[in-house]
Amino acid sequence: MSEFHEHTEESGELYEHFRFEADKGQTPFRIDKFLFSKIANASRNRIQQAAKAGNILANNRVVKSNYKVRPLDVITIVLAYPPRDTEIHPEEISIDIIYEDTDILIINKEAGMVVHPGHGNFTGTLLNALVYHFQNSPGDENSDVIPYLAHRIDKNTTGLILIAKNELAQSKLARQFFDHTIDRNYVALVWGDLKEDEGTITGNIARSSRDRTVMNVSKDLEIGRHAVTHYKVLERFRYVTLVECVLETGRTHQIRIHFKYIGHPLFNDEKYGGAQILKGTTFTKYKQFIHNCFKILPRQALHAKSLVFIHPSTGEKMEFDSKLPEDFQQLIEKWRKY
Repeated sequence: MSEFHEHTEESGELYEHFRFEADKGQTPFRIDKFLFSKIANASRNRIQQAAKAGNILANNRVVKSNYKVRPLDVITIVLAYPPRDTEIHPEEISIDIIYEDTDILIINKEAGMVVHPGHGNFTGTLLNALVYHFQNSPGDENSDVIPYLAHRIDKNTTGLILIAKNELAQSKLARQFFDHTIDRNYVALVWGDLKEDEGTITGNIARSSRDRTVMNVSKDLEIGRHAVTHYKVLERFRYVTLVECVLETGRTHQIRIHFKYIGHPLFNDEKYGGAQILKGTTFTKYKQFIHNCFKILPRQALHAKSLVFIHPSTGEKMEFDSKLPEDFQQLIEKWRKY
């Protein structure tokens, strides 16, 4: 029995991918029971939801939960990230909901809001706000709904985030993230004048051995997770460049790390070296201009602008777009005038 496990809890995408190859002597055995016996901490319900979502494959074919595993079958499953064990307390926090139906909602997240509790942020998160929203929505059908994360964005990154309202919707979205069929476009302001008008950055992303809160690009292909970012220049301001980024993969801090890796950190990204003057003149007036810019946008200049995906129930193509936040727009205007 050979097996492979890809766990994405530490990336921006929230799913687990398992691959098993059955032994030569495998007796016919229901695939749901087979997977339940192989995957630690996976409930029967999670496996059933994966089956309903079409996330269980035998020899590259989608199968139902009653499929019988046979010798040398190659079994793969994508499991959505399990709901949190800890209870999330409702908190009345204002959130910008731009779309909601019985299966999903789309939030335009503001800067400074953490997506879910943990690491010193146990209150004031998006999940706390969503639990309150569901419990206080008109009608009884929402009172026992809990939010299921499909992906996440950083605390100080603004923009669109997609939430499932039931396990089946979450499982179907997890499959789309795994298959890279969800289009996510970001807008970023980066230091320096990029040579090319468009390009692709590829580099495995791993946690730093010195600081576990920081990620970096690993030269060793055996270490870290494969990551690909495509970019296109939108506007040039000589010392900084406005770019559109399209994520092929969704690793933690991916855009921030990839641009640092090619020598163009995000403007005012303290964690990855962008919160200092990296390009430009030595004039005092210019230094003052940059410090004023940092005050206007006191965080990394990154916004999750658009999302395109297939609705988990209707199969309809859903497209959402969001404006840059006011402070980001002010920053760009300031550079245009400069």
